[in-house]
Amino acid sequence: MAVLPVGSFEQHGAHLPLTTDTVIASVIAQRIATDYDLFLLPPITMSCSHEHASMAGTVSISAATLYAVVNDIWKSLQASGITGLIVVNGHGGNYVLSNVVQEANTTGRNLALFPVREDWHRAREDAGLESTGAADMHGGELEVSLLLHGAPHLIRDGIEGDDHSAPERPHLLTLGMTGYTENGIIGSPSLATSVKGKAILDSLTRSAAAHLEVLSAS
Repeated sequence: MAVLPVGSFEQHGAHLPLTTDTVIASVIAQRIATDYDLFLLPPITMSCSHEHASMAGTVSISAATLYAVVNDIWKSLQASGITGLIVVNGHGGNYVLSNVVQEANTTGRNLALFPVREDWHRAREDAGLESTGAADMHGGELEVSLLLHGAPHLIRDGIEGDDHSAPERPHLLTLGMTGYTENGIIGSPSLATSVKGKAILDSLTRSAAAHLEVLSAS
């Protein structure tokens, strides 16, 4: 069974790298590949970041392109005898990945999308995060905690001053991120710690077992 991290190349404020989502997806994928003896693939580093289009540094591909790339990767893996693929998604805007997974599974249990909402919620509880998922949308407590644990050298000094609250975003698809934030952050990075990041990763790793069990039962 293989694991494919999917990230993004998009703004994460002034103190986090453009590769934040890719780094996080890769950290998660590396951990579950190691713990469950999976075939780790290199990450897809650009995806659907159109809500960030007006903010400097962001590079996107179309949903159709991302769909085609992941689908082609899966077909290639099948030709090599791989029987299942876990897609580790690090960017919330990659809605099309759900379609890829659902369509691939019309012929059997082939793909899983991870982490799903329940996995993230459990990880937040297990790690004792202070923020909610709605409030902690982008570059906040969860993402920065994972980076502090997995890649602390990528964070610039000053991140603790980037807190920005916008828990309700009813027109995000229309207005994009600039409709709700000027500094590119929605969340509280000041609450992040490396200890929380490790606890999040540990929890997600445990949650991955259920997805693997479902795929292995095919």
